Amino acid sequence: MQTFADGDEVDLVIVGAGAGGTVLAQRLARHGWRIVILEAGPFWDPDRDWVSDEAGSHHIYWTQNRIIGGENPVPLGKNNSGHGVGGSMVHFAGYTPRFHPSDFETFTRDGVGADWPISYEELKPHYERVERELPVAGQHWPWGDPHGYPHAPHPVSGAAERAWAGARAAGVEMRVGPVAITNGTFGNRPHCIYRGYCLQGCKVNAKASPLVTHLPDALAHGVEVRAGSMAARIETDAAGRCTGVTYLNDGRERFQSAAAVAIAGYSIETPRLLLNSASARHPNGLGNNRDQVGRYVMVQGASQVAGRFPETLRMYKAPPPEISSEQFYETDPSRGFARGFSIQTLSPLPIGWAEHVLADGHWGLALREYMRDYNHWSVLGALSELLPDPDNRVTLADEHDDHGLPVARFDYTETDNDKANIAYAKQVMREIWEAAGAQDILTIDRYAHLIGGARMGFAPESSVCDADHRVWGIPNLFVADGSALPTQGAANPALTIMAESSRLAERLIAKRVDANAHRDDSSTPAPV
Repeated sequence: MQTFADGDEVDLVIVGAGAGGTVLAQRLARHGWRIVILEAGPFWDPDRDWVSDEAGSHHIYWTQNRIIGGENPVPLGKNNSGHGVGGSMVHFAGYTPRFHPSDFETFTRDGVGADWPISYEELKPHYERVERELPVAGQHWPWGDPHGYPHAPHPVSGAAERAWAGARAAGVEMRVGPVAITNGTFGNRPHCIYRGYCLQGCKVNAKASPLVTHLPDALAHGVEVRAGSMAARIETDAAGRCTGVTYLNDGRERFQSAAAVAIAGYSIETPRLLLNSASARHPNGLGNNRDQVGRYVMVQGASQVAGRFPETLRMYKAPPPEISSEQFYETDPSRGFARGFSIQTLSPLPIGWAEHVLADGHWGLALREYMRDYNHWSVLGALSELLPDPDNRVTLADEHDDHGLPVARFDYTETDNDKANIAYAKQVMREIWEAAGAQDILTIDRYAHLIGGARMGFAPESSVCDADHRVWGIPNLFVADGSALPTQGAANPALTIMAESSRLAERLIAKRVDANAHRDDSSTPAPV
């Protein structure tokens, strides 16, 4: 791996080696940018560090202390935080739908949320490129902007067949996929072996994550990744430009000089770092002159409804999201709330299944019976689009972490629209299982997928960065992760985060090419 000295001014320091940071590094490195990625977690070795075991995989999640509050506190950990090189995609289920064109203009269309400063059409070529690179497998997708996928869909298990039969009977249209899981060999990655441990890191590397897709190419083009490096603050000069990042490594403070900085720490750590980077010129934190940093953090309502059947189903023997529907994605006024939700099959492993049973109120002997029945159950999950609210926000708590840095506090409260969306989604899933002839039905309420906290927008009064992800008032500071997205959608955000970083890289490369047209040595990148 290429290495740089702290005193060397590299072209870009990226904080975070997940979906956003790794794609950005890979794209720019191919055009000669000198890049250092700072990652707080370890540099994973799938052969050494990942195991086919729920309890044994606890270390791949971000479990450091965070404070939660509000009327509906959101648990932070394995379902919405990444730790280590590859980020949360190391332990995501592999589900990679696109956002819909309507997601980019929810305020104009439905009077809720916020319009994005970019359109779906601007992002579409990057969706297509990333889908090929992962690659994504699935049936032709009829919702949103209809499109196909590079790989054919995976076979469907008995558990998903039961769900599909119930969906047809209930009038709900389903499709197989899309998942970023190889259907056939792809390069040095094998075919999926349907072992059920997608959320534990995928030891065979059939499931895509930046660790196995974009990072190898980034390293081959000179990117340095410094694992175990916790970013403490972004430094700025008297003119207001970033000069680099102060970080903590092996118990000592270090500083990496850079011509530009991109934050890709996701919706909790990105606002935390911006707020922790307060200075005399920026007393409230970077990008926070108008009190926008940390606001509008969203999650998705991720309720799950399970059905029991007499035959053995073994729901874990397939990618967790096998079949899915976006039939309820768009606003339907007759439902009584704005925006919508998607539905997909899921396959919690035994510990996750125990949490499901407990959430439905079963304990003791009843819990044991439900656990014995594990292989007779199939699970549907919804992703309800919950709306942005300025009071759902990240701030700095009084508590400090092991590095002596203030930890993040996340306060969250559902709106009435959110509650109605979640309730309707649970009703539809219950109707599917009833139509399928389920003998018993269990329900768990939960959240998933963080978005927002440093959102892009049209003006600094209501956002943190502009359409090019550039933080307002700081010309060489960028936000390159899910915290920049203005709305949540009813789709898993990983693909959109990667596509956004791909677009950002394209914009930065184009601007340097324009600048270099007036230089004698066009092989040297011009300053950002």
